[in-house]
Amino acid sequence: MNRTNGRRALAIAALFVLAGCNTVERLTQVGQVPELKPIEDPRNEPGYRPVSLPVPPPGPSVSAGANSLWREGARGFFRDQRARRLGDVLTVNVTIADRANLSNETSRSRTNSDSLGLANVLGFEEMVTGFLPGDVVPDTMVDAESGMSNRGTGEVARSEDIDLNIAAVITQILPNGNLVVQGRQEIRVNYEVREIVVGGIVRPEDVTP
Repeated sequence: MNRTNGRRALAIAALFVLAGCNTVERLTQVGQVPELKPIEDPRNEPGYRPVSLPVPPPGPSVSAGANSLWREGARGFFRDQRARRLGDVLTVNVTIADRANLSNETSRSRTNSDSLGLANVLGFEEMVTGFLPGDVVPDTMVDAESGMSNRGTGEVARSEDIDLNIAAVITQILPNGNLVVQGRQEIRVNYEVREIVVGGIVRPEDVTP
């Protein structure tokens, strides 16, 4: 029995030591700017799933000759510099205009009234008239009133404008040629880190050089 209690005490002490180490580590980070995450492959993140959409079947491919100046899939004589392959980087423009306004008002009122009479208390009610000023009415000897009123108002107004460019990586090419892109960027402002995540499907025609 003593050995069991000793093990429990040792386990509890170990938990307190671990909690204390965590507290000390957080205290050492006070006043320091928060760290940003390193660049990672978005396909390796937990919860990543490839996109699957209904698309028409691909058309017949035309192969170029051995000495042809045109490469397969090219749309012009010169090389297309726009991002279109897996791993290519796109620049996504993000514009956010956020407005929020919250107003709250609370009102509460309460009134209480108590009355107590001592009409007959073994004759002692007559003795009260000797040392109390004025006329004493035993039926309404004690009378009390109380009132309470509370009122509170609150208002919160917030506005935020964000206009920035985020680098997104092509993670998948659909059979119809559309590109699946994902990007993430962290912004550190006043010791606060904000993470902006973009993802979606882009048509190659919408990608500007």
